[in-house]
Amino acid sequence: MFWKLISLLVCLTSVQAQMLTFSRAEEVDILSERLSRIDAVVYSAIKKNEVPGAVVLVTRRGKIVYRKAFGDRSLVPAVEAMTVDTIFDMASLTKVMVTATSIMILVEEGKIALTDSASEYLPRFARYGKGAITLLQLLTHHSGLRPDLDLDDSWQGYASALERVYREQLLVLPGKKFVYSDINYLVLAEIIRQISGKSLHEFSSERIFKPLGMSETGFMLPHKLHFRVAPTEFREGKMLRGEVHDPTAFRMGGEAGHAGLFSTPGDTAIYAQMILNQGSYGGVRILSPLSVLKMTTSQSPVGSKNWRGVGFDIRTSLSTNRGDLFPIGSFGHTGFTGTSFWIDPYSEVAVLVFTSRLHPDGQGNVTPLRKRIASVVAASLIDILSPRKLY
Repeated sequence: MFWKLISLLVCLTSVQAQMLTFSRAEEVDILSERLSRIDAVVYSAIKKNEVPGAVVLVTRRGKIVYRKAFGDRSLVPAVEAMTVDTIFDMASLTKVMVTATSIMILVEEGKIALTDSASEYLPRFARYGKGAITLLQLLTHHSGLRPDLDLDDSWQGYASALERVYREQLLVLPGKKFVYSDINYLVLAEIIRQISGKSLHEFSSERIFKPLGMSETGFMLPHKLHFRVAPTEFREGKMLRGEVHDPTAFRMGGEAGHAGLFSTPGDTAIYAQMILNQGSYGGVRILSPLSVLKMTTSQSPVGSKNWRGVGFDIRTSLSTNRGDLFPIGSFGHTGFTGTSFWIDPYSEVAVLVFTSRLHPDGQGNVTPLRKRIASVVAASLIDILSPRKLY
């Protein structure tokens, strides 16, 4: 047993030193014949008009074993084929890749603590019984706040959004119920801005994306890259392309704690590998191993049936992209626009499914596709590590 543990540690250390490279599936104990079943699954979803196109990327042990583009990224106003370097509106993947990761960086620096109340940094947030809500409750969606701000009136701007956040009242007492809420991450983003003195865009770019070499990831893309973006749907007679789809983030100017990030499957695979590498990638450390453990194991209140880490989804009604075979304790997140990733530390696998499911009329449905692809990938594995404890 001792030498097995030593061997495992050596294996993990070697992976941490790696940057993603391409490999044959069999070289990392994956049956390529089984993995190739992804093709038929995606083509079926396109035929059913569930998505117009998709990019699927699978990694194992620091190796890209599958990367393929399907269908179209644009149908209106002109048909364009999907490409593996298509840029996607990441929607709620912003929550974990930007906001939760940035919070953990500040925790590591001793500038904040997860048990701190949000009102310690934002005194006006304390109104209407919100004073005791902690950062951890915001991160795990157990704050008691409702899902989103009202969009009935014509408010605009970051400051206007914050004013509405401060006026929010509780749906339930903090810690009592899982309610997936974008408002939580608006609060967290403002705390990051207050503590760091930088916008969310500046902080995440300097501390996460540039160090990792994620050169095509960020908020408010340069116009010169818009031609590679998968468009979403019409808003006020204009097809959104390179502008955030999320209505609240759109009103806030494109930069928010819950949405607004753009990225490619290749860049996002780097982030996923950093998490699998326990916080480092290509010789750069973004997070400590214990921070990654905090993010990827359940931090929900004891007794909650909905398990969330710091940012990551583990076991909730939103975890359908786990598929039927990956175990509890694997983790990931989804984006409303059709983006998602699922990461399994037991098998050292990341499954990325990026689609333009909202294009062109907002009627697509990527949930069945995510689930089926995850099951196909899991079924292609020959061996896995021993499961870890979640607490």
